[in-house]
Amino acid sequence: MNDFYTEQLVKKQPDMKDLAIKVGLAALFIISVLIVFMFPIGLILPVIVIVFDVFMFRRLNVEYEYLYVNGDLDIDKIMNRSKRKKMFAMNVSDLELLAPADSPEMKRYQNLKTSSYCSGTGQAREYALIIANHGELKKIIFEPNDTILEGFYILAPRKVIRK
Repeated sequence: MNDFYTEQLVKKQPDMKDLAIKVGLAALFIISVLIVFMFPIGLILPVIVIVFDVFMFRRLNVEYEYLYVNGDLDIDKIMNRSKRKKMFAMNVSDLELLAPADSPEMKRYQNLKTSSYCSGTGQAREYALIIANHGELKKIIFEPNDTILEGFYILAPRKVIRK
């Protein structure tokens, strides 16, 4: 039995949105402490805010796991190395096109609904995956390794454009 199996873990780097959330959470904590000085009865408020801040900070520590098995690609979001959430799943039969995200072939798909599961470093090769999902085209941006690209190429060579 020849199974084609590979998995890849991609750590998401904090972006400006994540930084703004962290600053907002810190400001919320400071405001809750100031409220305690004005209304001593509100002592429970900073405790609630601290619990909320810890919960949110953990959710901002994100990794994406790409799992490719015999034409099936699953992308999971792992938060704080403990909680896993399935973000995307597809089969190679749904594939319309797989090409580098900045390639000329992707120009006609630039207005599609897009989901990004990348590290955000800008240093990795980003590929766009165009799939037909219930008659609707979707665009998925991710950073596959060579093994994942080879797996797609073996099953759908006319739909895969490699660098």
